[in-house]
Amino acid sequence: MSIYITSLLDEHSLIAVQDSLSKPSLFADGKATAGGTAENVKSNLQADKDAPEVIAAQKLIEKLLLANPLIKKSVYPDCLAKIMFSRYQAGMSYGEHVDEAIINNVRTDIAFTLFLSDPSRYEGGELEISKPDGHDSIKLPAGGLYLYSADSIHKVNPVTSGSRLAAVGWLQSKVRLAPHRQILSDINQALRLLPDSESNKTARLRFLKVKNNLERAWCD
Repeated sequence: MSIYITSLLDEHSLIAVQDSLSKPSLFADGKATAGGTAENVKSNLQADKDAPEVIAAQKLIEKLLLANPLIKKSVYPDCLAKIMFSRYQAGMSYGEHVDEAIINNVRTDIAFTLFLSDPSRYEGGELEISKPDGHDSIKLPAGGLYLYSADSIHKVNPVTSGSRLAAVGWLQSKVRLAPHRQILSDINQALRLLPDSESNKTARLRFLKVKNNLERAWCD
């Protein structure tokens, strides 16, 4: 499952987050937060998680993330494992790696990247997700969010000029298995597309019955 949200952050929220992270002194070598083999392929800067400005930005993003209707109906978020802020300067990248299954005692079902830099301000820096038939290459406008399965092999391509700022994080879903999340997401999408009219009343009730019974069976 992969989900694009073109503007999780409105203009006001985006500026607030960007301003909170504007001090270069907030960032240090990102290798300190890399686990296992990821340390060998990680070259970026990571924001100090204990800085008040960083904590404020994390809380704002967490609030918007967990309140988003599309995320609620597609991902079934249970809790947030972590949000980190990464900055890539020219020459920095993050080679192929797989995220940890457990972060802060939370199972990581869904990973996300929230792009915080205008893509015209840097070259390269695409998020690439490996797939059986190739890969997805993602570079969204500032404020855009991309969610994907946390078990994916992925990387951040080298930034060749400018500076790329992003928030990355992980969610635990109430629905443990990815195929089950996909089925529920498809049903919710079908319900959104089916007009709530008298002629569709019986069909909508059947869809709702199936959805609710699957939620009872699959949600923790």
